Amino acid sequence: MGAKSKLARARDRQPQTSATALRSFLGHTSQGEPLSNNRAPADDLAPWVARVYATQVEMRPDDTMSCGMLADTPVLRLLFSGNWTAETRDGHGRYGPSALFFGAQTKRMPVTVKGSFATVGVALKPGAVTALKGPVVSETLDRIILYDHIYGHKEWGSSAQMIEWFDPAGPAERWLKVAEKLFRMLAERAGGTKPDPIIAAFDKAAFANPNLNIGEFATEHDIERRRLERLIKKSYGQTAKQVLRRARVLDIAAHLRGVADNREEEEAALRFFDQSHMIREFRSFFGMTPRQFARSPQPFMTLTLEARQARRLEVLGRTLPGNLPPWRS
Repeated sequence: MGAKSKLARARDRQPQTSATALRSFLGHTSQGEPLSNNRAPADDLAPWVARVYATQVEMRPDDTMSCGMLADTPVLRLLFSGNWTAETRDGHGRYGPSALFFGAQTKRMPVTVKGSFATVGVALKPGAVTALKGPVVSETLDRIILYDHIYGHKEWGSSAQMIEWFDPAGPAERWLKVAEKLFRMLAERAGGTKPDPIIAAFDKAAFANPNLNIGEFATEHDIERRRLERLIKKSYGQTAKQVLRRARVLDIAAHLRGVADNREEEEAALRFFDQSHMIREFRSFFGMTPRQFARSPQPFMTLTLEARQARRLEVLGRTLPGNLPPWRS
């Protein structure tokens, strides 16, 4: 219970107020951080797509928002506005309006944006990149790659054409509809191959219990352990152990940002041996302690964590698609 009480105290401390004045058109957390319009994809896209979401935030032209990202899924993301930077595996990157492929992150990736920004994203399920004839997943981790270098096609669209098709001046829900339509075309062009069902089962199991035993999971699903581990490495770009460690710390991070079901807080905290174990793990992924994370503004991280937790509750059957998650109710 010690870990849980320390977590609660860290979360309940009011985070420091950011000097950046912003207005989110799609909602705020209780601390004033922006929320996204995020939801499950259309049913026919469910084999590949984890989540679709849009953000739209107004800031003063010279204001800069500094934060970071740590996502457990690759994301096809369109940046409609804002001047962006990121510290990626390839070094310091600068990005204007463009269509980009964000590989999943193995640790916090520092990100900034100057001025108002709007984005739309399609988060991909584990195994989807391989099924859709994309790059080797391990080679995309912690990287941002121009869309044209992966899926761009003279008929299907370049990065610049994608921005035009979406009509950045339109409503966010329309962006999501267009994203689904274009992704449907991509899946068809790639042959419509679906990820291995065992990876979907592992993904769900990791949401339910990031401390699961890989050997027991393999036995329960009648698959040889080494084959399972190879499939996980191919689908996630990381070992099963690395995937589960990240899942465990992302659950805790969501509670610290107030975008998780409070009824699960104690269970999430007790997945760590003790408080020092939690702090070590948190530092290794975020570069800061849980208390520092809770007390400092984390706008991009909160957006990412909220979409992940909303999907997690739906995958586990704890809420229905279309219903508000507990923290928004």
